[in-house]
Amino acid sequence: MGNYEIGLIGLSVMGQNLALNIARNHSIAVYNRTTSKTKDFMDNKVENQ
Repeated sequence: MGNYEIGLIGLSVMGQNLALNIARNHSIAVYNRTTSKTKDFMDNKVENQ
């Protein structure tokens, strides 16, 4: 685990968009109750940025 400036809980539609926008200028850690949603977000949304 690393050092992050911001933590975000919840990767629904708004949470995903917030995470992507924040990640442009800050290090961010994300958490979602459903681990499969976190994995999908990391595999599909983050890699396409």
